[in-house]
Amino acid sequence: MIRSGHRVSAFIVAALTGFAGGAVLAQSSILATVPDPTVPSELRSRPAETTAAAVVDPEWQVPRTSWGHPSLDGVWTSDDMRSVPMTRPERFGARESLDEEEFLARASQDEGLHDDAVNVGAFLQHEYGVRSFGWTSLIVDPPDGRMPALTEAGRAVNASRTRGTYGPGPFDSFADFSLYDRCITRGPMGSILPSIYGNGVRITQAPGFVAVTSEMVHETRIIHLGDKPPLDDGLRQFSGSARGYWDGDTLVVESGNFTDRASASRVPNSPEFRLTERFTRVDPEMIEYVATIEDPVTLSAPMTLRLMLTTQPGYTLLEYDCHEGNQAVRNSLSGERVYEVQVAEAIANGEPIPARATEHTEIRNGAPDRLFNINLGE
Repeated sequence: MIRSGHRVSAFIVAALTGFAGGAVLAQSSILATVPDPTVPSELRSRPAETTAAAVVDPEWQVPRTSWGHPSLDGVWTSDDMRSVPMTRPERFGARESLDEEEFLARASQDEGLHDDAVNVGAFLQHEYGVRSFGWTSLIVDPPDGRMPALTEAGRAVNASRTRGTYGPGPFDSFADFSLYDRCITRGPMGSILPSIYGNGVRITQAPGFVAVTSEMVHETRIIHLGDKPPLDDGLRQFSGSARGYWDGDTLVVESGNFTDRASASRVPNSPEFRLTERFTRVDPEMIEYVATIEDPVTLSAPMTLRLMLTTQPGYTLLEYDCHEGNQAVRNSLSGERVYEVQVAEAIANGEPIPARATEHTEIRNGAPDRLFNINLGE
């Protein structure tokens, strides 16, 4: 599946056979001056969380809508969080922030990765932001930054979930593909948690509503504000049912009524899954996002994640043109049929059965080169 098209690198795929279509804007030229990837830019010179207006100036005022609510309106992304691990490495213990030397190492690596993505890497690879953060993990509770263990039921749910095109197959019907493969949903945190690309969200506000549109896979959550009652317990949705209210300058969103078919937060969830999100504008270009996940069926304890949604130069959300007939599903099914023929021929000829590719990287790396440099006119 292809990004919605806010930017692409200097290279673009010439022939795409395994992914759904999307609107694409090509970068017109390679940057004139390529910075030394080992030297962090000025914007990366300090942990970005320490530069937020609300941190630097206690008197800073949150911008507001015409009707008086704190303004969250705009296009935001978690690309700046790419180098912060979900789970804290054990060596940090309960420490939430890197020291100066550790941060410099991260910022230098981020600069190099950003340079590679912009100037060297291939389309459909990686998006990196322009800031670096000094947090040791996205998980902040439990205090050790480690994901709580799955329960026995959680392990069973996790084992039963298809990995779709990121798994080894076999692929015999649409049921062998994930809801992500099928362009249905990535769950309410799908475009908020940082991934390889497509991490954008557009937040739009009205007096009684907040709408959060995901860059990938083109879905919009409508958050009702005020006293609107929750849905009847018998009504279940992939992204749940969201109700919100303002706690000072923080938008609090409480969601329930989830099905057990979609991974709402990158952990297996049951219908008992509850998600509480907090959006706080802390800078003209930053929103602090804190999410608490509770599922007594699949998780041994609740956990809380924290990240920063930020603006990026030139970042625009376009239509994510993805549908259930996308080529990833079609080609995986047809590839499975080809493999079955190969197996049958091997058995008939008394030859060893050909090995099946078992990992996404193995399948992808075995594909022919389909890249060309559009900036060099190749």
